[in-house]
Amino acid sequence: MARRASWKRLREHLDGLLTVYGARFLDTDPLRYVHRYRSAPDRELAALVASSLAYGQVGQVLASVEKVLARMGPEPARYVRELRWRDALADFRGFKHRFNDARDIVCLLEAARRALDSHGSLGDLFAAGFRPEDEDTGPALAKFSAWMTAAMEPAIYPARQLPASVRFFFPSPPGSACKRLCLFARWMARPADGLDFGQWTGVPPRALVIPLDTHIARICSYIGLTRRRTMGWEMAREITAGLRRLDPADPIKYDFAICRLGILDHCPRKRDLNNCRLCPLLAVCSL
Repeated sequence: MARRASWKRLREHLDGLLTVYGARFLDTDPLRYVHRYRSAPDRELAALVASSLAYGQVGQVLASVEKVLARMGPEPARYVRELRWRDALADFRGFKHRFNDARDIVCLLEAARRALDSHGSLGDLFAAGFRPEDEDTGPALAKFSAWMTAAMEPAIYPARQLPASVRFFFPSPPGSACKRLCLFARWMARPADGLDFGQWTGVPPRALVIPLDTHIARICSYIGLTRRRTMGWEMAREITAGLRRLDPADPIKYDFAICRLGILDHCPRKRDLNNCRLCPLLAVCSL
């Protein structure tokens, strides 16, 4: 990683990136499906599904999220509240997203049902694990993951044990970057801006951690926000700490825009002025 530009200069160019990659690019992100719903409970459940399946090729992710939500009907929150997992297995028969199958989806939704019964909403469950003195949402993520994993129903599986495929939905820091859970939290807790929804009022945006994927890791190394070579929780925190210097109240507002550069192949791995000359980050990029 080359020397980083000044914080002021970096903020100016990242703010420029925000003006290019905004809500008009929603179609490239599973967040698009959450925008279909008007009610906060429906959005929350749709967001859980969409973020949980947000791994792999974008096209496959979008197709899988579409299939699950279609089978849940027009009111995802009602579907979950009325869920009977033995019956729900038939609803998702034949579903497959990489290594997750119908049983994993039903197990995820059964844990969500128990969370709604216990706390009223997933947001209230998440917020219960957050303390005002916490630097970020790491402790809350760990508590949320532990609660949801404990709420899963082993009897859904023939061996009556939770397989690794369903435990994958709820990793915990510091052993994981928790990209999908950080994505879920971003969608729900960041201020409503045409992308995110701002409906988790118990989780302050200043504490959110960037959802770290290969695109974020690569591009943030180009612009001096991380020196680490290993993707993980510490890299996510390092990048977030840098972004917090640009906007202490809402550091991960840049996540969607930075990620578009990678998802849309607008950021090459070798400098190519045919692509790079149009990028708002060119002047602060070390590529």
